[in-house]
Amino acid sequence: MGIKDLLELAITKKASDVHIISGIPPYVRINGILFPVSGELVLTPEVIEKYLKEILSAEQYERLVENKEIDFSYAFSNKARFRVNAYTQKGTFAIAFRLIPLTIPTIEELKLPKILHNFTGLKQGLVLVTGPTGHGKSTTLAAMLNEINASRAAHIVTIEDPIEFVFKPIKSIISQREMGTDSLSWQMALRSVLREDPDVVLVGEMRDYETIASALTVAETGHLVFATLHTNSAAQTIDRIVDVFPNEQQEQVRFQLANVVEAVFSMRLVPDLHGGRVVAYEVMLGTSAVRTAIREGKVHQIDNIIQTSTELGMNTLEMSLATHVRDGKVDLETAKSYAQRPDELSRLVRVN
Repeated sequence: MGIKDLLELAITKKASDVHIISGIPPYVRINGILFPVSGELVLTPEVIEKYLKEILSAEQYERLVENKEIDFSYAFSNKARFRVNAYTQKGTFAIAFRLIPLTIPTIEELKLPKILHNFTGLKQGLVLVTGPTGHGKSTTLAAMLNEINASRAAHIVTIEDPIEFVFKPIKSIISQREMGTDSLSWQMALRSVLREDPDVVLVGEMRDYETIASALTVAETGHLVFATLHTNSAAQTIDRIVDVFPNEQQEQVRFQLANVVEAVFSMRLVPDLHGGRVVAYEVMLGTSAVRTAIREGKVHQIDNIIQTSTELGMNTLEMSLATHVRDGKVDLETAKSYAQRPDELSRLVRVN
């Protein structure tokens, strides 16, 4: 089976990921679960190298050999795009593919909460979408950006590594910049973006000190910034942002963050009882109480603020999981394994 046959199979099976590793058959991930591709011989280093030469340019292949890893996007005919990471393990090449649909789903199609519509109506500030890898952050951001694209005339600039969803201009104009191809570094791209007359900026991942500092500055100068972080809750997100800075800068960063943060949406895709996955989520909004807690370094108060502010649209992960349990979509033990506070989840299920 060739690499294109494997990718075709992944699309047909609605897999989210394909894994190519020497010494085992190809694997696909469907609804969060890994399955071997049946009837396949064990992959050899030679076969994987052949696969790579089919999908990489000569320049990309050189970079892979030199750096031992490379991120890139791959357009598969007119059926799908893949975000790809080629890397080495035990001295041999391996490949991880993430399927990116060509059609950008809507907030409703993804069964996301309606409050996300409020975020697309913002004119400035920072909106963060957080959660583990493979739990829908990129798709959620794409849905929100495309809603802006369809609803108002704006210049949307995305900075990604690599480009995932490809946006088609509707009412907005869109510049999509890929690391390595369109810019040499996140810091340079974020410094440059202020000269590109943006209204909305997507930062694919706030991964280090320079990226976070630059994203805060872009939000502070009157732009709407969307970004992702690999954190599990709103409170952890605030701590992560502040903690990447040196001690002497942290007070200033707390003030910056308190001034610009509009929302943190933390999400999980949880296996449901019918074989699919449902979204469980936490919502923190940048209310005066939240901003004060951030400014004063009292991040430990944020969980309590979220719990007592549901009338404003805030929501804890446990509240979301409890709703799925009560609706018969997720069993309690599965829900507990995804909860930050399993005891609180049990209490919410019992109370209702």
